[in-house]
Amino acid sequence: MTEPPTMSHEEVLRVKLDLLRREHRDLDAAIAALDREGRGDALTIRRLKKRKLVLKDEIVRLEDELTPDIIA
Repeated sequence: MTEPPTMSHEEVLRVKLDLLRREHRDLDAAIAALDREGRGDALTIRRLKKRKLVLKDEIVRLEDELTPDIIA
């Protein structure tokens, strides 16, 4: 029997990074739309911004993991 194709750890991280970046962009657009239309209450906007910051931290962590440290 043949085994299903598997992804390397790096490939998995890159896919996850892409998904996190998309979610971050979507949240940015949602926050901007709520601000522009004046439809969002302060608590909702604050929660969306907090989620956006959490995503940014995770994006930075994954980027650091994918980029090797170069000692000069």
